[in-house]
Amino acid sequence: MVSPKPSLMPSFKVWLESDGKHAIGEGGVEILRAVDECKSLTAGAKRAKVSYKYAWDQIAEMERAIGMPVIRTRRGGKSGGGGAELTEAGRALLKQYERVRTYVTRVLNDPESWEAVGLRLSARNRLKGVVKNVEKGAVTTSVKIEVKVPATITAVITKEAVEELDIKPGDVVEAIVKATEVMIAKE
Repeated sequence: MVSPKPSLMPSFKVWLESDGKHAIGEGGVEILRAVDECKSLTAGAKRAKVSYKYAWDQIAEMERAIGMPVIRTRRGGKSGGGGAELTEAGRALLKQYERVRTYVTRVLNDPESWEAVGLRLSARNRLKGVVKNVEKGAVTTSVKIEVKVPATITAVITKEAVEELDIKPGDVVEAIVKATEVMIAKE
């Protein structure tokens, strides 16, 4: 007798690299968050449930990978006054990690996103064209695409998406039409 297939769900771990060097993963994120909340490396290490040495080693690895300090420390003494805080580079590293993790989570949990990678996507939902105009706003960007039908489609997407895809007039892209929105893909 054949047993039924177990329900399989995608799972993933996110980490960021710089020039092939591990910069940060979930453990490093926990350490940086804890240091930021506690304003202390010692207290942050305790909150993250790691040793002080391990926390320092992880921070040193992040700093070597990105070539910049991720925390700034103040020396204490008998009268106290010590502490630690994230640098702008540390905050940027956390923000970039969270952005990537959120995106991957959203894609894996959205059945329609699987269509964008070629699964169950009908040809009628994809329109190749050339970008004719890019108008960046504070939050969203309007991208005008002349498709080969000929027709021009306007997609309103986030400014971050335009920057990540490096979309500019003259690029050859595909407009992927969903029920409520037009997405953009670029090879």
